Amino acid sequence: SPPGLLLLTSFLLHVEEGCASPTRLVCDNRLIQKYIGEAKDMEKRGGQCQALLALSCPAVLPLVDFSLQQWKSKSNETKRQEILCDLALLLGAVVGAQGQVTEECGARQLSQLYQHANSFLLLLQTFSWEAGPWEPGCSPRSMEQPHITSIFLTYRQLVQGKLRFFFHDLAKDLCK
Repeated sequence: SPPGLLLLTSFLLHVEEGCASPTRLVCDNRLIQKYIGEAKDMEKRGGQCQALLALSCPAVLPLVDFSLQQWKSKSNETKRQEILCDLALLLGAVVGAQGQVTEECGARQLSQLYQHANSFLLLLQTFSWEAGPWEPGCSPRSMEQPHITSIFLTYRQLVQGKLRFFFHDLAKDLCK
């Protein structure tokens, strides 16, 4: 679909050939700020949908809060793996919620959220500092939430927090 495809295409257009380093995304702070703004907009629009009251089956969401001190002590690969785990769990929650939402506004917002989160997942899977592909066998800290709005909040917090700091950390090495 166009928005998700556009996001993924913009990611891939800014990946250097040969070495999979998302240089422009990492080095141009305006891009991550754009994605943070989009996450805020999705959260706002999702909250405005009339039928987004409560899920009959709660969503299992990653706990995306973190200690900056602990974060700084982790390797970039560990950070990447942690974000991949959070995104995988978040995408599962979105799919579960999509199965419970029949109202068009909520379904449209969840679809857009899925596309954006999946684009980040695909991007982060393309670059690695250690041998071997990413295996989705992780179990991040999580919580159950009965409200769809929590899914949008979790995504915004993930983009605004871990992803932004991860790209900032990568910039130190890539943007000299």
